[in-house]
Amino acid sequence: MFGDIREMIVEQFKYRELLLQMTRRDLLLRYKQTVMGFAWAIFMPLVNTAVFTVIFTRVAPIRTPVPYPAFAYCGLLVWNFFASSLRFSVSSLTSNTNLVTKIYFPREIFPFSAVIVCMSDSAVGALVLVGLMIYYHIGVGPALLFVPVVLIVHTLFTAAMALLIAMANLFYRDVKYVFEILLTVWMFLTSVLYPVQLVEGKLKILMTLNPMTAIIDAYRDTILFGRLPDPFAFASIAVGSFCFVVASWLIFHRAEFRFAENV
Repeated sequence: MFGDIREMIVEQFKYRELLLQMTRRDLLLRYKQTVMGFAWAIFMPLVNTAVFTVIFTRVAPIRTPVPYPAFAYCGLLVWNFFASSLRFSVSSLTSNTNLVTKIYFPREIFPFSAVIVCMSDSAVGALVLVGLMIYYHIGVGPALLFVPVVLIVHTLFTAAMALLIAMANLFYRDVKYVFEILLTVWMFLTSVLYPVQLVEGKLKILMTLNPMTAIIDAYRDTILFGRLPDPFAFASIAVGSFCFVVASWLIFHRAEFRFAENV
């Protein structure tokens, strides 16, 4: 196992320029013929925030520690990075059949590239969150320095899921259709639009055990609430995400020799 891990890390370092080129290519292709370009990274979560703000402040009001638009936008921004990464990763192998079958390089570059591209989108979208915090007079504190740690854990978990779903879709092509349904359900089982404290019973247990809930809450704690995340919950998801990405990467790496025959 340790030999495989060493081989994977060495290969990623060796092909790092290819990863950068793939990421650049995907960024250019995504916005090549769009009028708004990177503005879409801001527009979609902003529209969703506006819609859910009307619902949860006028139709079915809920209380949040900060003004609801900032609370919801932060959750949607984090969720969109995760969901978009998986949406682009799920077909990252099947849409690059020529490269998968004819040239050797570590195939995990495809899902990794998708994650990096979506991270770039989120960085652009974060500007709106800054604007909302200024508008609603939400201050920041020393806990903001912990955000990079949260981002690392978030990226590890996302990359692990991206590897698994890209590989699964290569072997079973109907995965991408089932995945969209599961992703929608997963969103409403996560504290994207409402805090866990507002739900009860089995739904609360599911939301509490959901890794994305801990990640979104960690972002809100450090950015909006000016405090460090719950140490037990965050340490659990941090260790879990690290183990998850190692296991997913190993599974992906050991299955690579079968990719060409399943394209």
